[in-house]
Amino acid sequence: MAITEKAALVLEDGSVFIGTGFGASACAVGEVVFNTSLMGYQEILTDPSYRGQIVTMTYPQIGNYGIADAVDEESGRPQVQGFVIKDLSPVTSNFRSIDDLDHYLEKHGIAGIAGIDTRALVRKLRIQGALRGVICTQSHLLENLQGLMDRATAWPGLVGMDLVSEVSPKTAYTWTDGKGVWAQQTDIQQPVAEHHVVAIDCGAKRNILRNLVQSGCRVTVVPAKTSAEEILSQQPDGVFVSNGPGDPEPIHYAQETLKKLIGKKPIFGICLGHQLLGLAIGSSTYKLKFGHRGGNQPVQNMGTGKVEITSQNHGFAVDLESLRKRGGEPTHINLNDQTLEGFRMKDEPVFAVQYHPEASPGPHDATYLFDCFTMMMKTGRSPRAEEMAEAQKRRNHVTEKTGA
Repeated sequence: MAITEKAALVLEDGSVFIGTGFGASACAVGEVVFNTSLMGYQEILTDPSYRGQIVTMTYPQIGNYGIADAVDEESGRPQVQGFVIKDLSPVTSNFRSIDDLDHYLEKHGIAGIAGIDTRALVRKLRIQGALRGVICTQSHLLENLQGLMDRATAWPGLVGMDLVSEVSPKTAYTWTDGKGVWAQQTDIQQPVAEHHVVAIDCGAKRNILRNLVQSGCRVTVVPAKTSAEEILSQQPDGVFVSNGPGDPEPIHYAQETLKKLIGKKPIFGICLGHQLLGLAIGSSTYKLKFGHRGGNQPVQNMGTGKVEITSQNHGFAVDLESLRKRGGEPTHINLNDQTLEGFRMKDEPVFAVQYHPEASPGPHDATYLFDCFTMMMKTGRSPRAEEMAEAQKRRNHVTEKTGA
């Protein structure tokens, strides 16, 4: 569509933001959220965890480095319902760019709106919480803003909605790619596949799978509805449960699978996987007011007091007290709001984190957690918080200075 055409974002509370449309000529409803990352919009757009959401970027200019090839994608296509930005860069400057943001979203049927006061929108979301909304770039529908608001209020919202079924693969497959050109000096340069991992794909980001391979794992990816019996028949050394979209509560099939796997195989979970493991051991989850989305979330190791800056994308959390009552030991906590960011089982080889150690986008402070998973597969016990801190030192080649 022409990027000069009028567009609107209409919220359930009656707020209307008028701007300029880009991307596809479309009208979509979803939960309006915000992400504080300064870059990485291609990875954000293609993250399956954003299914059902209209994403607002807080950084003022987006699109300046264009769209790169599939190496920068976290899934096969954009997953967001819509995209909201302050300023669409008129210039694309990047030697890796093969497309621009406007055409990329148009090609995939995703509506975008630019030119609105994103600071005002984010302030509203922080005060009132995430809101249902409609993004519309179709001129014939913009004449009836009340109709758009009615559409927003009629949408049931994410609570109780199973979005995992929409993004999980239909069949199992093998993943063999490591981090490739994105490998860091601290990565294993020529990983040897010592461990066979079955990854339960609830909407997995590709960079998680790359990190598993880079850590020396042979990875078999299975759909979220795969039974425990099917997983065990593959004789894995460990099981991984991935990130994914929306509310963990209605994902009963994955919870039942995890209940049967606990105690039989070492299990590591990230984001939605963290929540599903929490539910599987009997703790509860709840919806956050506006969630954590961005690459600058401070998380503290509760055993050592050490802080790492993390990449996050979630709107639900595991209740800390219910976790303790069910025998879970919290290992990490969010310093902004004291919500749970990681836990382990003392008597079983199970641990999980709410944040994203694979980043993409975001800092690499937490890459060591993949080493903790391989260590757990070797030892048969979950890593303590102190052992996680030691793994981080090893990963980053940090040595303690001692006195003479």
